[in-house]
Amino acid sequence: MPSLSPPPRRIIISHRLPLRSTPDPSSPFQFSFSLDPDSLPLQLSSSLPSPPLFVGTLSLPSPSSSLSDELSQHLLSTFSCLPVFLPSDLHHHFYHRFCKHYLWPLLHYLLPLSPSSHGGLPFESALYRSYLSANKLFADRITEILNPEEDFVWVHDYHLIALPTFLRKRFPCVKLGFFLHSPFPSSEIFRTIPVRDDLLRALLNSDMVGFHTFDYARHFLSSCSRLLGLGYQSKRGYIGLEYYGRNIIVKILPVGIDMGQLQSVVSSPETASKIRELKETYKDRVLIVGVDDVDIFKGIGLKFLAMEKLLEERPELQGRAILIQITNPARSQGKDIQEVRDETHSIRDRINTRFGQPGYQPVVVIENRPVPMYEKAAFYAMAECCVMNAVRDGLNRIPYTYTLCRELSPALSDSSKKSVIVLSEFVGCSPSLSGAIRVNPWNIESVSEAMYTAISMSEVEKQLRHEKHYKYISTHDVAYWAQSFDQDLQRACQDHSVKKNCYGIGFGMSFRVVALGPGFNKLLVENVVSGYRKTCSRLVLLDYDGTMVPQSLIDKRPSEEVIQIVNRLCADPSNVVFVVSGRGKDDLAKWFEPCEKLGIAAEHGYYIRWNRDSQWETSACINTPLDFDWMKVVLPVMRQYTEATDGSHIEQKDSALVWHHQEADPDFGLCQAKELLDHLEKLLANEPVVVKRGHHIVEVTPQGISKGVVVETIISAMQDHNKAPDFVLCVGDDTSDEDMFEAVRNCANKPEIPKITEVFPCTVGNKPSMAKYYLDDTVDVLKMLRALADTGQPGPGSSQSYVSFDDPF
Repeated sequence: MPSLSPPPRRIIISHRLPLRSTPDPSSPFQFSFSLDPDSLPLQLSSSLPSPPLFVGTLSLPSPSSSLSDELSQHLLSTFSCLPVFLPSDLHHHFYHRFCKHYLWPLLHYLLPLSPSSHGGLPFESALYRSYLSANKLFADRITEILNPEEDFVWVHDYHLIALPTFLRKRFPCVKLGFFLHSPFPSSEIFRTIPVRDDLLRALLNSDMVGFHTFDYARHFLSSCSRLLGLGYQSKRGYIGLEYYGRNIIVKILPVGIDMGQLQSVVSSPETASKIRELKETYKDRVLIVGVDDVDIFKGIGLKFLAMEKLLEERPELQGRAILIQITNPARSQGKDIQEVRDETHSIRDRINTRFGQPGYQPVVVIENRPVPMYEKAAFYAMAECCVMNAVRDGLNRIPYTYTLCRELSPALSDSSKKSVIVLSEFVGCSPSLSGAIRVNPWNIESVSEAMYTAISMSEVEKQLRHEKHYKYISTHDVAYWAQSFDQDLQRACQDHSVKKNCYGIGFGMSFRVVALGPGFNKLLVENVVSGYRKTCSRLVLLDYDGTMVPQSLIDKRPSEEVIQIVNRLCADPSNVVFVVSGRGKDDLAKWFEPCEKLGIAAEHGYYIRWNRDSQWETSACINTPLDFDWMKVVLPVMRQYTEATDGSHIEQKDSALVWHHQEADPDFGLCQAKELLDHLEKLLANEPVVVKRGHHIVEVTPQGISKGVVVETIISAMQDHNKAPDFVLCVGDDTSDEDMFEAVRNCANKPEIPKITEVFPCTVGNKPSMAKYYLDDTVDVLKMLRALADTGQPGPGSSQSYVSFDDPF
């Protein structure tokens, strides 16, 4: 049998390697190393198709250059860990200052309103440069070992948001997923970051971006919409963003618990011994447990105040209820950490002074030492209730761990395997724990009442809540999370196997990759000019808004340059030039009044005229007068939506009604447009009209009117005058222009029409289109038209075959 090829390698990148280091004078490195079973990167690795390679920093000073290579080789061969060595001053500015005191507080909704803002630094360009420098050193290290054709790269958390840009710049087809373990704030908060576009584009340089909750994903999508103008689609359960021809998947799934690792801790002799000790120490007491990092968002002080309120209002619990608060060592440095400690100590001392008795302290704080996992497991197993009161937290797996310890502990009888969780609604795990008592941590009375409800709840209800949580947690463990992310990352990278033309654009952190399908290319001016020179009967079809003038302009009138270019193109007797627009005929006629030989199709072709001196005619496809009574029904509906949507307005044409929402709030405008579309489709189901969405518009037009019909009419008229086109250039930017592209393609393939040798259907902006080509923007369009106008020579034989088209309609 042929040997099976090994699965592609996974490279897991995080700020820290999953290693523990202990001083060891006998080691040439002065430290000995071991894998850290509590590290998330290590926990997820066991469920991947192949052993991964870990990349990250060490929690000790960088070794001398003479030892760094030797240490790297040792860690790589022994633990599959590749260290990134950051100079100590760079790491301090990158991690302790920019990450922990600017980016992390802001992601948790704390704005640095002043230089002395509690816990948050104002933005500093120098610190941001340190952040980029650190991310670049990560990219340098990964470059040494990455096989971009095979490897899958998984980047973790906010420390490395910039890394996808550095990797994508070096490897355009790298298979890259990113998971954010912190909250993603609302767009109002995120938009305060001076380098917000840099960070968003960096995330979009991934193939998949993962979040713990839908709220975080929703905020990310809203930021992409408001800052970059990107929409998203939900298809077959997946949320996708189209970004310069690449499809980025947005993944929503909270991290689970390593069941095997926790089972071994819970079943260990150390845990059993600690449980026996706690049973003796806290005999006949009601234990409430809380485990938190020391930081300003964990709400430890608010929890203590709720405990104080509980003892005030429930005197029967005095002497019985005890809150055990375990505080993990702080992950950062600064005065905010000391202020948290001072506050919690002050409240603890006050409560213990008021309600303490000999042999009883209502609040017990375990701090100033790393608490081993077996000791935490013992407290979890003994506690009647777990209180997680953070004011903001990305996920927090403590409630998961508590539930499992109550279920798996062999020291508890089956009747004791029940649990209750009091959980802040601002914690990421809250949506997945539907049996928890959810609270607003700022409402002290509410939290106090929830704590009383938890410990006084009937045994049956405790059991039901516990079983509900255990079922979810046991089936959505860290292995499930890792496998799900890995499978979806493979799915997100399937496009990599399809041959696409990829190239990078932008400088620095604005870099992104443009991915084009095999039949979709940027329109090269020299190719159009070459085809233009070789032909003698040319048709040029141009959309107006977004093609000849930018959509963002308030003054939509054509510039003098546009008028000059159009007139020079029309002056060539081999050319037929048309502006095909959705705009009304009066505006177009006034704006292009200097263009004597320009043809205009207004209102998507409802009105047509061949040149300035000819009369406006209705479309040739309209054989009978149209009934516009439907406008009397549509106009009041559009007015209703206009009144309810600030920034929207109605455009009333002779043949159509258009509702514009470009100036409205992006999210609300889009929502209202979808609702209006649905409303009108139902209302006009039996009317001879078409309701359609466009670029920031909802439009109602008569059936049979489209830009595609205009193209067919013009080409047919040219053929009738023995002037069938052998060159067609068709440029537009909107969904209505897709009808033009389709019509051009169909006409080029019709046997009754002489072969069109040079065909250039072109959309403006790199996006899915029926066009074969694209140009980036209106600047590129004018550059191309200027080049054609400068060519200034009729095609071969044009003077002999020119036929005047004064009014073929």
